[in-house]
Amino acid sequence: MRSRTVLVTGMLVASLAWASAPVPATAFEPAAGVADLTQDLNQILGDARLTVGRAGVVVRSVASGEELYGQDSGKIFTPASNTKLLTSAAAAETLGLDFRFTTDVLAAGRKAGSVLAGDLYLRGTGDPTMLAADYDALAAKVAAAGLKVVTGRLVADDTHFDSVRLGTDWAWDDEPYYYAAQISALTASPDTDYDAGSVIVSVAPGDGAGTPAKVSTKPETDHLKIVNKAVTGAETDVLVERQHSTNTVVITGTVAGAYDEWVAVDDPTGYAAGLLRASLAKHGVRVLGKTGRGATPAEAKSITSHQSMPLSELLVPFMKLSNNMHAEILTKSMGKKVSGKGTWAAGLDVISAFVKANGMPTVRLRDGSGLSRVDGLTPSGLTSMLIALRAKPWYPTWYASLPIAGEPDRMVGGTLRSRMRGTPAAGNVRAKTGSLTGVTSLSGYVTSADGEPLVFSVMLNQYLSGSPKDIEDKIAIRLAQFSRNAPADVAQVQLRRTDGGQSDLECSWLKPAPC
Repeated sequence: MRSRTVLVTGMLVASLAWASAPVPATAFEPAAGVADLTQDLNQILGDARLTVGRAGVVVRSVASGEELYGQDSGKIFTPASNTKLLTSAAAAETLGLDFRFTTDVLAAGRKAGSVLAGDLYLRGTGDPTMLAADYDALAAKVAAAGLKVVTGRLVADDTHFDSVRLGTDWAWDDEPYYYAAQISALTASPDTDYDAGSVIVSVAPGDGAGTPAKVSTKPETDHLKIVNKAVTGAETDVLVERQHSTNTVVITGTVAGAYDEWVAVDDPTGYAAGLLRASLAKHGVRVLGKTGRGATPAEAKSITSHQSMPLSELLVPFMKLSNNMHAEILTKSMGKKVSGKGTWAAGLDVISAFVKANGMPTVRLRDGSGLSRVDGLTPSGLTSMLIALRAKPWYPTWYASLPIAGEPDRMVGGTLRSRMRGTPAAGNVRAKTGSLTGVTSLSGYVTSADGEPLVFSVMLNQYLSGSPKDIEDKIAIRLAQFSRNAPADVAQVQLRRTDGGQSDLECSWLKPAPC
């Protein structure tokens, strides 16, 4: 065991001199374990990478709210994906765990036998879990209803949300990447991570050296224009890039083995409508008119409908994998429910009101995911909210959606699956990660060595080089070793991560994901 001597400064002694009876110094000293924790966290935060950066750290007892450690606790920091703690909790409160997205196919016009003399409408509410197979199932049900010919158009109705597709302050050069995909009330995902608004572009070797590479997409879609300049070579060094503000994807380089790239589409509404139109044709339903856009008439009659999984289930891929599109779709959905406006502004008003009512008086939000660098939170406010959430009836489900340190299953460990393995924090720390260039954060829950529940928030901003995520891990591990009444016998822990730990992005955003 280590022992630490806590000194009472001359200033403190002088300030007590007025008392009529001497007060023992020990009455003002923190418990041995708390003093020991303070010294260790100060040492961890003395890392040279933070010399020019900023660090905001708070540790609190869940039971009493007592602050066990604080550094710049009331100052504003860029939270990155820690913002999703606010968005997910507000969604659970506002929409409810039973909330489901609905996608409808409706007919407007006169139906005579197998012919609809009018338009067919595809109406969405933002479902990020819609797969090509789901649009195919809708088409099959339209055919099963006896419809064979539509004389009018296929009309895509995405009016549940506004027409603003990209978040305020998002970097323009992130536009082609799936983690910054456009937001629409009609969209589609290529996989069961539910990466809404994106397509997987797969590149494989051709028939011999120097021959063109083979390119395919998942799902199959004509929404993208593929320009394939890649050739078969001795190594895979390939670039798949969607040109700015277009759906032209240019592929260059050499390919020796299979390579996949997740690409955000321009105009997800058109992407979704194209999937349905292709499926209608496959099931023998001919739409004679072009694809259009517009609101569904009140007199339109429902043909079929698809419902998503409930929010209680969607929280898992959303939070475990830090899915930005889920955050933004839920933000607009909250605005739509509360004020009838499916906009970022309306949704952010809902989130801000919720967190201010639950212990976070200081907050600045520009989006629901944390992609914006203008988002601002205080570590103190975030830990207060984390404590307040424990009283919510939906808390157990929400808590279960948080990534768990060192758990190898992607849908359990999430963005923490490769971190803190083999340490006292493994299987213990449940927290949300956050990553942008020069920003990293980790906030959540941990149980101390004495079984005391703690909340913590670590936000590191404006460091110049070398990802300091290991600093977050060291703090979380030290909290798992914390005991109030005795200094911890802390051994040096060798931290190992399978993803290298150097990326400026959430590990789950690097596809195929290393975490």
